[in-house]
Amino acid sequence: MLKAYICLCLCLCLPVILSAQTKISGTVTNNRKQPLAGANIYIKGAYDGATSGKDGKYGFTTTENGKVILVASFQDYQSIELELELTGAPLVQPIVLKKGANELKMVTISASSFEAGDKKKNPVLTPLDIVSTAGANADIVGALKTLPGTQQVGEQTGLFVRGGTGYETQTFIDGMLVRNPFYSGMPDLATRGRFSPFLFKGTTFSSGGYSAQYGQGLSSALILETEDLPDRSSSTLNLSTVGIGGGISKLAKNKKSSYGLEADYFNLTPYYKIVPQKNEPSTYPSGLNTTANFRVKTSKSGILKFYGTYAYNTFGYIKNSIEYPKAKEEFSLKNGNVYTNMSYRERLNENWKLDMGVSYSTNNDNIKMDTFANEIPTTKVHNNSQLLQFRPMISRNIGFTTLRLGMEYQYATEKVVYNGDELTYHDQYTAAFAEGDVYITPRLVSRMGARFEYSSILAKTNIAPRVSLAYRLSGDGQVSLAYGEYYQKPEPQYIRFNPNMDYMRATHYIASYQKVASLHTFRVEAFYKKYHDLVKTVPDLNNDGKGYASGVELFYRDKKTIHNGDFWISYSYLNTKRDYLNYPAEVQPDFAANHTASLVYKQFIPSITTYLGMTYSFATGRPYYDPNKPESEFLKDRTKAFNTMGLSVIHTTSIGKAFTVLVASVTNVLGTEQVYGYRYSSDGLRRDAVGPLAPRFFFLGMFMSFGIDRSKDIIDNN
Repeated sequence: MLKAYICLCLCLCLPVILSAQTKISGTVTNNRKQPLAGANIYIKGAYDGATSGKDGKYGFTTTENGKVILVASFQDYQSIELELELTGAPLVQPIVLKKGANELKMVTISASSFEAGDKKKNPVLTPLDIVSTAGANADIVGALKTLPGTQQVGEQTGLFVRGGTGYETQTFIDGMLVRNPFYSGMPDLATRGRFSPFLFKGTTFSSGGYSAQYGQGLSSALILETEDLPDRSSSTLNLSTVGIGGGISKLAKNKKSSYGLEADYFNLTPYYKIVPQKNEPSTYPSGLNTTANFRVKTSKSGILKFYGTYAYNTFGYIKNSIEYPKAKEEFSLKNGNVYTNMSYRERLNENWKLDMGVSYSTNNDNIKMDTFANEIPTTKVHNNSQLLQFRPMISRNIGFTTLRLGMEYQYATEKVVYNGDELTYHDQYTAAFAEGDVYITPRLVSRMGARFEYSSILAKTNIAPRVSLAYRLSGDGQVSLAYGEYYQKPEPQYIRFNPNMDYMRATHYIASYQKVASLHTFRVEAFYKKYHDLVKTVPDLNNDGKGYASGVELFYRDKKTIHNGDFWISYSYLNTKRDYLNYPAEVQPDFAANHTASLVYKQFIPSITTYLGMTYSFATGRPYYDPNKPESEFLKDRTKAFNTMGLSVIHTTSIGKAFTVLVASVTNVLGTEQVYGYRYSSDGLRRDAVGPLAPRFFFLGMFMSFGIDRSKDIIDNN
């Protein structure tokens, strides 16, 4: 959260200097002299800009002088840059934007995908949206939980989508799989993602039917693309109720390379002493996160990027034992994680383009579990996972057809030491894929692809075909259909004991309608997903599990109706059952609610440069099993409905030469009791409700930035 708020600081800063101004004004039109409303106009490398009104007119003042570059951009039109000479005298500058040659009058594939990114056309969520969503705590996954298809699961780490478990959602950075995208979790406590949304220029969340470029995700994919060169050098400093940090980003004078360093230290000891927690901390949460990056522009079309992180954190708590009355149990965790990613992109010639990447990650968890006042030995567990991978892809445009060919190689090590007993396995995973986007007409496009996979530990192969169709209606509407087969290896804890298992498989069918304009978005989607070969743990480890999920989802976002206001509403209906693990029959799993909904509202007050945010989320009760009831009642009971409301206030100002952002936020402001399920003792006589460590989480922070320009984000967001 800390790093994301730093980025938020960089985004919300506005200059307050109002002397020696030049007024720039004009009208933005297309080449038919029609006014364009909502176009962004700003001075490159400064904080000054405006958005065109309904009549296409714009105007703003700037303290810049001399030669500057004026940038104008709008939806699917080509952005332009104009050199101006500012002398202090008013300047009238008309702007004419032209449609891009391959831009969005042509239909695009979009079934089940939500895109975020300040360089995408009509993004559903921008990085600023993600970090300013109240209740999300500046976490990418926290913000995605306000979108349709996702579940409000607070006791397990991961993104639960359309009846799938958290394991069935995979995260990719620059095309490569991330083995540990979340911080290591504690029992019955979900953790946040490791990465800040502002590291990425593009974020795509696919809740199903995704491209053949990506594999090993049975339900959904979170696809992230890192930023290229920054606009200018900058530095940051921050102080909050959870820690302190800072960083620098240096852009070379020739603007062909850059590097960045960042470090954040967090320690929740003061916070936990002020705000009581459900469990008594034995080790207060603390840790250090560091990042380093460099980017080198290798040619006009080529760029080499490196991104690496090292993180260390520790946490422990003591709670009453359910199994042994009057006894205490302690659980503690020490985690170390290293992630590195290097990618290279180059246009080989007029027709062919190369994308290539290599990454390595290692994650270590040292876990200790102890029961006091009983002669039960301490349990010590050490987990280590490593992943080395290489991924090249070439693509070519042939008229209105785009062809992509690629392969992946991964070498994974999964090791566990349980009270001195070690179990380790290695897996060499190889995949190849081919995919083509074929424009049958400008209104009708088809994406056809297939993926081949082989795992050495399973000693099995699979072939996964995938097809999508999209047809553009009049106006901004389009309908889409998607079908695909998706395979995934069982989780390591099962392969470790039975390497002869098979892939799990899911078949996706999706139909959707969406209408996307510059200031509002509407989508309705229906899906059906059939599960095959899920893992069963009784009577032994096997692939005899099965299941299904079906549902309807709605999404509406509006940035037009309320002046300086922005809101979105999402609703999901889910009907799902599965027979897996130790389930005695096909039943609704304990992580799935039938109905979920979210309302997100944000209000910007320009006169005091302040954002007010509110997020309300609802989910019907989830299944749990009372072992005192017969097996026929397995997972028939339901928890109470889930309700939570988060609030946030974000104020921008300046302190000295530093642009400063003050942030205050609170989750579950009404203190509504949240019960995710129940844990029972083995004799069924005692139980504990599973919920958050505290009813609310409070955050206060001050973030200072020097030099970075995110004015375009401010303009885009308002």
